[in-house]
Amino acid sequence: MTNELIDEMVYLANNLMSDWPPARNMQRKFILAYIANGFTNGSEAAKTAGYSPKTANTLASNMLTGMNKYEHIPPVVKELKNAYDDRSVELSIATGTEVLQYLTSVMRGEKTETVATAKGLYEGVELSAKDKIKAAELLGKRHALFTDKVDIAGDIGVTIVDDI
Repeated sequence: MTNELIDEMVYLANNLMSDWPPARNMQRKFILAYIANGFTNGSEAAKTAGYSPKTANTLASNMLTGMNKYEHIPPVVKELKNAYDDRSVELSIATGTEVLQYLTSVMRGEKTETVATAKGLYEGVELSAKDKIKAAELLGKRHALFTDKVDIAGDIGVTIVDDI
């Protein structure tokens, strides 16, 4: 989980818990610790929040399932997990800018590759001219540098004369 994603989830969590009374500060710490470990380990989050290691498992289970006096926690955790899942997907998909930056770095020879031959693996091998040309071609297409057709657009006034 990236720092950016953690920061976003912490911000959202603090907003969701803003109306909680000070008596719930340990529960607030638990949720923030649960976010920090990627929603993977409630027991560790409970320990990080300051709960006793002896009771951490039980308390984490109770808080995450809403048992006893913890019924206010599962809705918050559910909303945070949904936001986390949605944002994780968004962050895992390359943006147009990332694609253009990658193609530019390939074209400029800043990227290398690993090549396997009969003699072994060679790391850090410069990309071939073919790869660089293909990256340049894709960038050129993106910037419409190779347009064969010319688009002419404009308004032309049409006058119809009826001389019959």
